Amino acid sequence: MLGLLRASLTPYRGSIALVCVLQLLQTLAALYLPTLNARIIDEGVVTGDTALITRVGLLMLGVSAVQVIASVIAVYFGARVAMSLGRDLRERLFSRVLQFSAQEMSSFGAPSLITRSTNDVQQVQMFVFMALTAIIMAPIMLVGGVFMAVRQDAGLSLLLVAVVPVLGGTMALVAARMVPYFRSMQKRIDTVNGILREQLTGIRVVRAFVKEVDEALRFGAANGDLRDVAVKVGRVLALAMPLVMLIVNIASVGVIWFGGRRVDAGLAEIGSVVAFLSYLMFILFAVMIATMMFMFAPRAAVSSERIGDVLESEPTLRPPADPQKPDHVRGLVEMENVCFHYPGAEKNVLHEISVTVRPGTTTAIIGSTGSGKTTLINLVPRLFDVTSGSIRIDGVDVRDLDPTVLATVIGLVPQKPYLFSGTVASNLRYGRADATDDELWDALRVAQAANFVRSMDGGLEAAVAQGGTNVSGGQRQRLAIARALVRQPAVYLFDDSFSALDYATDAALRAALFPRTREASVLVVAQRVSTIRGADEILVLEHGRLVGRGTHAELLAENETYQEIVASQLTAEEASRKGDTA
Repeated sequence: MLGLLRASLTPYRGSIALVCVLQLLQTLAALYLPTLNARIIDEGVVTGDTALITRVGLLMLGVSAVQVIASVIAVYFGARVAMSLGRDLRERLFSRVLQFSAQEMSSFGAPSLITRSTNDVQQVQMFVFMALTAIIMAPIMLVGGVFMAVRQDAGLSLLLVAVVPVLGGTMALVAARMVPYFRSMQKRIDTVNGILREQLTGIRVVRAFVKEVDEALRFGAANGDLRDVAVKVGRVLALAMPLVMLIVNIASVGVIWFGGRRVDAGLAEIGSVVAFLSYLMFILFAVMIATMMFMFAPRAAVSSERIGDVLESEPTLRPPADPQKPDHVRGLVEMENVCFHYPGAEKNVLHEISVTVRPGTTTAIIGSTGSGKTTLINLVPRLFDVTSGSIRIDGVDVRDLDPTVLATVIGLVPQKPYLFSGTVASNLRYGRADATDDELWDALRVAQAANFVRSMDGGLEAAVAQGGTNVSGGQRQRLAIARALVRQPAVYLFDDSFSALDYATDAALRAALFPRTREASVLVVAQRVSTIRGADEILVLEHGRLVGRGTHAELLAENETYQEIVASQLTAEEASRKGDTA
């Protein structure tokens, strides 16, 4: 935690120094007030000197004003530093997560990353705020209080030797008890977030299978686990406060008892005893604040550790040391002996795949579920890196291309199209920010989406919900295709992007796509044979191996795996029919 705070708070050293000065000023002012009060009692009230009471009273008002002003300004700047720290940590976390590959995303999990970016940052932010407004004050008040108490009555100060260690030890035991609870609480918040996010995302499936009760029970169990830990924390805190007050009150009784006897013996004055009692409260308050921070510190330490895990996690897909930035990219894609296995897996999911996709041609990939189609296509934009072999674009390995160049030359339509909250136009301009409205409409026309966008309230400015939940699955796919067309890339990657379309829309879309992609390299993953019959080359994958390649007619005549796929989808008459261009 200290390393994270040291690095994150460096830009705010000036504000922190100002807070320290102000906290010193307001603490010294607070410590001076009991001495003035003792003077009023001993020199004013006892002797009846009203003039002295007035003078010292006005001085007390002035000191109180200084204390209040310094305290308000210190809290203001302390809050600004804490809030700025929270903003910076969230920004750093977000920037780091954007660099993550699918491997890191699956390792941490979306619910945990959300918790780390919100709840964990909030815990660290609160700790810093409390540190700047309370912890800085505690040692000053403790040292100053002891000094002033001894100055008032050295004899009574022996009570401090007994009371302070007891109070500090009690609070330390409470803090030690809280550490495992806080660690468990953060993990259970992750679980609650994960279940809630899963249920909201899959609400249609839950309702379709009438699983509302089961999901409510599952969420209730996770929520109950979190509640149980929170209750344990609450019980410890509930026990801590009475213990603290018991110690404080016993100490107060001790001061009054022994102080009264010293006044009666003529060894002390009433004002000094009252002032000593105030200083004792300051000392105990400082000890209580310092030890209570041990309750905030464990949870902040756990949160800092979780934040640090993300910030210190190096992305597996590292940018090249000497990135290549070609002026022009034609889009020639070459895969040579490509092998790949997921981290931690014992076996490859792709085995020595060698393919060349030339500009102006369409290469399709088909195979059974789990054959590695999506994995292969995800290697081209470096969502993963090959385990062995290479993938080159225009002769340059994708691992050596500048990431910005690689992203610019590739138009990816993923298997699960995702739309962001905003408008139709803002989603399409993810493809190219400077695209004009005419270019957006042209892309929508090609993607067979222009008609339904025109029917939406606002057209291009029609609202799109997060994830595109206010449009159908087929409409989402067509908008995702239009987004890729807006980019006008050199390489198109369609990952089963036509599965949600009916056959007529599928055929019309592919016919409209051909003129737009004529100069580009097109790589298509498909489940339906009708989608890829017109491809220049079809690759047949089975268990991650290339078991066939050729045109539709060639494979239909010679490849048994392809014949089985065709037979499962088409009649013999349909299979022999020439397909339109993919």
